[in-house]
Amino acid sequence: MDWSDLIDTAFDVAGNSSSDQRAATLRTVEANVAPDEKPIASTAGRHPDHFRKGVLVLTTHRLLFLKDGKPPVPVPLPAVTDATVTRTRINGEVLLVVALTGSHRFEDVVKAEVFAEQIRAAARLAREGSRKEPVAAAPAAPASTGADLLDQLERLAALHTAGALTAEEFTRAKQRLIG
Repeated sequence: MDWSDLIDTAFDVAGNSSSDQRAATLRTVEANVAPDEKPIASTAGRHPDHFRKGVLVLTTHRLLFLKDGKPPVPVPLPAVTDATVTRTRINGEVLLVVALTGSHRFEDVVKAEVFAEQIRAAARLAREGSRKEPVAAAPAAPASTGADLLDQLERLAALHTAGALTAEEFTRAKQRLIG
């Protein structure tokens, strides 16, 4: 699957047939893609600040929310600690992605459970990949890993204290970090 296939699929799911918007979104994605970044999956959803649906694109590096060719809202995968789905009468399936960079909510997400599982799996792989890189650094690696873990736990605690995470989300995210 390449970038254009991924975006076409997501726009079809969103029910948006505008070829101009598809082209603008494709240009935005291609301009922001890292050299070794590959597409994994896509779906349609709505950010709470927007009325119309946009495209959620999952890559090997991050989750992107794209709408109307505007700059993407990125969520780096190594920072993702949890992805959960709830259902509401008004907002449909709601995907909540909790990351060390903040909490991200997407509403009316198509096939949200499947997409959430894909996010969790990709985030797990991204974290494992980022853990493998410091091993080559030899003696300094254990100290930085401990400091990174402490930083991540402090960020989670701050998100929990600020009310961005429920007690259950905080506990799950903390367990995922610790192992």
